[in-house]
Amino acid sequence: MHSLDYTLTNNLITHHEIFMQQLTAQFSIYYSQFLNEKGELTQPLPDFAQDPSVLVPLYEMMVLTRAFDSKATMLQRTGKLGTYPSSYGQEAISVAIGSAMQPTDVFAGYYREYGAHFQRGVKMEEILLYWGGDEQGSNFAECKEDFPHCVPIATQVLHATGIATAMKLRKQPRCAVTICGDGATSEGDFYEAINLAGVWKLPIVYLINNNQWAISVPLKLQTACQTLAQKGIAAGIPGEQVDGNDIIAVRAALDKALDRARRGEGPSLIEALTYRLGDHTTADDARRYRDENEVNSAKQKEPIKRLQKFLVAQNLWDEVKEKNLLTHCQQQVEKAVQAYENRPHSSVSEMFDYMYAQLPNELAEQREIALAYSKENK
Repeated sequence: MHSLDYTLTNNLITHHEIFMQQLTAQFSIYYSQFLNEKGELTQPLPDFAQDPSVLVPLYEMMVLTRAFDSKATMLQRTGKLGTYPSSYGQEAISVAIGSAMQPTDVFAGYYREYGAHFQRGVKMEEILLYWGGDEQGSNFAECKEDFPHCVPIATQVLHATGIATAMKLRKQPRCAVTICGDGATSEGDFYEAINLAGVWKLPIVYLINNNQWAISVPLKLQTACQTLAQKGIAAGIPGEQVDGNDIIAVRAALDKALDRARRGEGPSLIEALTYRLGDHTTADDARRYRDENEVNSAKQKEPIKRLQKFLVAQNLWDEVKEKNLLTHCQQQVEKAVQAYENRPHSSVSEMFDYMYAQLPNELAEQREIALAYSKENK
């Protein structure tokens, strides 16, 4: 439908078409926060956060995760661990995931969600083994159906979508949960996965850890979208944004999304806004591309201090409890490090021995060369 508009310009009559347009769809992205950077309430707490027996363990797990992360970084710096990706400043997201999921759910993470793994039964020793170059670290003693750490960008999002498809076909009361970074949302794998999940109404939750940096590429150079949460809308999936440094906000959003999935109402997408306080990995030096003032500003908003301030204000935490917690965390981490360091090294041949039922000739030759080289360097 259109009309013609006539305009008198310089004594000449001209016309151009004006098309009548009708609004066919409209969407909104909502942001939620319960604790601001000062540890103050911005709205009433959700039910789970009113229970100290739930809230305090969330704080304790974030502190444990950071203690582990700090030690793992030091192990890499002293040559006892391979390249390692830190979770410094992002603990609220992974801990919220682990606390919200049920044991029968399946987690497909990427490579810095240690707080989720710990709560699902993965041992610190296993994580150290993996980053130390031993694939046995992916053979979790517990949560056997959870996927191992995923280094390729965004492929775990497709894996999780496949898991959720199987759950729906089998009519299982389970959910898949997957997480990726902001950079992964620029990958085709991400779009393909959420598109399929939206069409099939799969029982899955997609969580984006928007830490503002895809290695050295800032968010503003990755996308022109106002939010990453709105990418879910294009797939017919409700998207929302939360303060990723507020563990209460992340957990509340996950609870809502998981409940929705269990009711058969399909997937959800959550964008958690946080900041990568450390380097991308220990092979990176963020000082080359990032303003230190920006980092210092972000440190004032980090999740652990925020929740600690709130707990202290509620008389749920004090200096004695903090000191005891730090001692306990250090003991747990050191015990895991000892177990890791005392474990016998894997044989070089193992990278070949479990790949094929019958090793191809070219790999058999490589195996012999690798064995000979390893002997020469003993």
